[in-house]
Amino acid sequence: MIIRTTAYPRAALIGNPSDGYFGKTIAFTFSNFSARVTLYESPELEIVPSRRDSSTFDSIAALYDDVRLFGYYGGIRLLKSAIKSFYGYCLDNKIGLHGHNFTIRYDSDIPNLVGLAGSSAIITATMRALLAFYGVSIPKPQLANLIRAVENRELGIAAGLQDRVAQVYQGMVYMDFDKGLFDKQGFGHYEPLQPAQLPPLYIAYRTDLSEGSEVFHNNIRERFDRGEPQVVDAMKYWANLTVQAKDAIQRGDWTKLSELMDANFDKRKEIFKLSQGNLSMVATARAAGAAAKFTGSGGAIIGVYTDEAMFAKLTEAFASQNICVFKPTLV
Repeated sequence: MIIRTTAYPRAALIGNPSDGYFGKTIAFTFSNFSARVTLYESPELEIVPSRRDSSTFDSIAALYDDVRLFGYYGGIRLLKSAIKSFYGYCLDNKIGLHGHNFTIRYDSDIPNLVGLAGSSAIITATMRALLAFYGVSIPKPQLANLIRAVENRELGIAAGLQDRVAQVYQGMVYMDFDKGLFDKQGFGHYEPLQPAQLPPLYIAYRTDLSEGSEVFHNNIRERFDRGEPQVVDAMKYWANLTVQAKDAIQRGDWTKLSELMDANFDKRKEIFKLSQGNLSMVATARAAGAAAKFTGSGGAIIGVYTDEAMFAKLTEAFASQNICVFKPTLV
């Protein structure tokens, strides 16, 4: 038996980065890229390295770029920690597993370090393969929590639930991370929306390594935890934008949605220290007439465009900046 599973990148349409702060977001998955896992029974449990786990390089410059892109441990750590967390969950919940071993490998073409949730896609695909191999079922809200725990608890990666919820549910999802809900049931309110309701969207991302995530350059968590009014108010502001965006989507009001997406980024710029490269991406898109905000933590942007002439203008404007622009195909 050969098991093949897939998970897709995520783009935050509105609300980020309030997902880790009891806020609200809308995000969707798209199939232009994917993370894929193959698993089959074998005498021993083996994790097969992928290209990003290579220890052979063409030059010292190639090693330098590889470490900047994939870190020192590549993707093997993602599979190891996912398998460990899955087994721990089954132990804690007294879920019996058969004793067969397996070989597992992964592959991903999701652009790295540009805020498209590539790491959590690999973990999600791994979890899907393990669930199929062992014949185990985990409710979607708990599965999203488990996937976040792989990154938070096992790997020390700061991460909210937005990416994992979107990737577990797939499609477009409205998420309310209200603290009262978490205290009561351990997860938020997750409501699938109809992707067909969305306007024409573009995503643009950097293809060089000069600009990465903004998360590590800001102390937003510390400022939020100590109750800094500017940060606390911003989280409430983004949550309110999300409610308005949900209404605009359901009404088909693309002008309003564009305004809300722009407002989302403008508020982020007030409280985050953003790199010039990321600021330039947004400015370029807006100069072409499109709305623009981050898809996640930086390195990629998303927005609404009105027609093919505007999309062509975006493509031309980004071409000289090592930025790729494409139309996301929603899952």
